Amino acid sequence: MANVLLVANLNCDRILLLDKPLTSGGRFHYHDGGQRLGGGGANTGLGLVWAGHRVALVSQVGRDKVGDWLLAETSTAGIDCHLISRRPGNTCEMLLMMTPNGDRTIIRPQRPVFELPAPPRWQRWDVLYINSSAEGAVSWAKTALEHCLVVGQLAKDERQRPCHILITSASDLAGRASGDLWQYAKGIAGDSLQHFIVTDGAKGARAYSEAGTLHVPARPANVVDTTGAGDVYAAGLIHGLVSALTLQQAMEEAAIWAAIAVESESSTPGEALKDHLAEKEAECHTTATKAP
Repeated sequence: MANVLLVANLNCDRILLLDKPLTSGGRFHYHDGGQRLGGGGANTGLGLVWAGHRVALVSQVGRDKVGDWLLAETSTAGIDCHLISRRPGNTCEMLLMMTPNGDRTIIRPQRPVFELPAPPRWQRWDVLYINSSAEGAVSWAKTALEHCLVVGQLAKDERQRPCHILITSASDLAGRASGDLWQYAKGIAGDSLQHFIVTDGAKGARAYSEAGTLHVPARPANVVDTTGAGDVYAAGLIHGLVSALTLQQAMEEAAIWAAIAVESESSTPGEALKDHLAEKEAECHTTATKAP
């Protein structure tokens, strides 16, 4: 079991199921799919909890009924919420518009400024994962680099993201790096960067490093909802790395987690991930029993 600290958003997702793909100027009918737990904090954290890790979340919600609901749901799911702060005002819902083919469009308000407190004692943590625009995230990452594994998601802008492993998707990277991807990533993550992983849906993922490029194919999946797939991929990767897998093996495990995620009707991993983890545990037990 690893101690994992997540700095990520915690959202209340409102699902609007559209009758057809979005087009500019069009008119659409929708079915209200209700609210559900979402955001990188939940999408990444739940899978890690199910895999047996201790997960604490650093985030911010409002002092309202929606914020109360988010904390109750997240705590009940097994994520440590004592580092989640409350701010005055409402917790705004995220609107997720889902089309019949599984594509989604996200509409959200501008997030309030979230300032991180002083960094914690990193000796208590095995992994720091940052997927947030919180002020102070750079300072947290820099102070953590010498004490634990630091994994970061590439921000939507070019802000610094010091880390050992930087993750993004091909769609988020599009139009931002015209030259050598490894040098681009080092410019964002710094000299401690070991791998830059770019996921690309059904095309799989590539890991860039000083040694070259590693490609790991995606797992076939019947896509239902792509929301949160990147978050779940990051969780699978972290689980693999703290379980002493090689990078390739960890990326293969992450690909399985992501495939399970897109086949689920939610942004969180889905019950199929629990089945996968139970099967892996049974395999390990069988192997250990047969060992001389």
